[in-house]
Amino acid sequence: MRSLLLLLATSAFGALPSEPDYYAVTTYATPPGTALEVGSIDLLPDGRLALGTRRGEIWLANPREGNQCDYQLFASGLHEVLGLAWKDGSLYATTRYEVTKITDQDGDGRADVFDCFSDGWGVSGDYHEYAVGSRFDKRGDLWVTLCLTGSFSSAVPFRGWALRIGPDGKMTPTCSGIRSPGGVGFDADGEVYYCDNQGPWHGSCTLQHLVPGSFQGHPGGNQWYELAPNMGKRPVDPVPEAFQNGRKRGQQNPDGDHDRMVLERKRIKELLPPAVYLVHGKIGNSATAIVCDESIGKFGPFNKQLFIADQSHSNFSRVYLETINGIKQGVVFPFRSGFKSGLIGGRMTHDGVLYTGGSDRGWGARGGQPFCFEKLEWTGKVPFEMHEVHAEPDGFTITFTQPVDPQTARTPASYSVRAFTYPYREEYGGPEVDETMLAITSAQVAEDAKSVRLKLDRVIQGHIHELHLDGLKSTTGNPLLHSVGYYTLNEIPVK
Repeated sequence: MRSLLLLLATSAFGALPSEPDYYAVTTYATPPGTALEVGSIDLLPDGRLALGTRRGEIWLANPREGNQCDYQLFASGLHEVLGLAWKDGSLYATTRYEVTKITDQDGDGRADVFDCFSDGWGVSGDYHEYAVGSRFDKRGDLWVTLCLTGSFSSAVPFRGWALRIGPDGKMTPTCSGIRSPGGVGFDADGEVYYCDNQGPWHGSCTLQHLVPGSFQGHPGGNQWYELAPNMGKRPVDPVPEAFQNGRKRGQQNPDGDHDRMVLERKRIKELLPPAVYLVHGKIGNSATAIVCDESIGKFGPFNKQLFIADQSHSNFSRVYLETINGIKQGVVFPFRSGFKSGLIGGRMTHDGVLYTGGSDRGWGARGGQPFCFEKLEWTGKVPFEMHEVHAEPDGFTITFTQPVDPQTARTPASYSVRAFTYPYREEYGGPEVDETMLAITSAQVAEDAKSVRLKLDRVIQGHIHELHLDGLKSTTGNPLLHSVGYYTLNEIPVK
């Protein structure tokens, strides 16, 4: 019935707005003779881009009108360039085995000098041992996040860790508990995050806050605390089997209140929960680049929000974060699909142009092409979207990019909220468990019609709250472009 009504509405009033109406994708022609599997991107002072690839090359790219782009090969022979940072005339490339400082001394556009800047971690040869690097942070440090050896263990030092590389190249172990990072980046305040991927101890891909001294959840690399005296005592390991499917074995849990991550946080003081679960199969399956919009409106109405690329789904999602009781948490929304290959690298210019690219090698990708280099631009039209979601002691406040129709917005039937979580366990991935439908007790519309205070019969700590606003309309009669958001409720605000 709902599909029929949608068809009738589309036929009567024309096609409903879609993602390309608001954000346009341009696919660039790539240099012949190479697979441009973009794994990292940074901006150069002259406006060009540096593209690091999975094939170990660095290309300098100068996009022109349309889908044309000029390329120059800057360096080759490296090992998977999954991080690029420009500083003082040199590029710093994070590769599998080191951060390499690369300099073009004679100005001909080709690298002349390759210096080892830092290599304080190990490589065993296992295919899984990727190293993903950041740009320089506000202190002048680089961050490097290291995949485990395979999914479960760490064969060589600091696999499964986040490291900081100082301006002098000195390496400092900073966070443990990492499994398989796909990207590392910063928010508008300079806080550091990385994306981890579904696997052991991770029911879904996640966005994680890299707080120095924290344990991010996977114990596979924790033996290296003996090489990291600055980190203090090794944390206790999470219990592999004690709480299956979100419940203590043998214990009834009809209300879903005994969330495994919540319980383990009480036992493991260093454990920091994911800031946002990037819900598996719905938001993506393989999270990668983290891009912050600092264009002050040139990329649309989402200034200072984060955009998360996904290799498997060939898309970007959008994240709004807040801090509750000292812990980062927030909501993820679908944003833009339809890219040509699996997205890995990403970088936004000050003018609000988001450059991205990647490949489908190894895992496949929805885009269908083996590799791509593309850009995403705002068309100037403001979509009707949920803008932010704020946790409340008894529900959520949802803000919007356009005024809502008060009639549909104050009707509880316009909304539905499902809470669920993932089992925090050593098995690979995990199902959505402890599903609970929450009752909506009221929906209060603000005077400016730009926000709604949604009150529920309860909220559940540690659960993802899946918010559906299918019945909501704007004052112009349009439905939301994306009517679902997933809020990770690590902490409940105090009344």
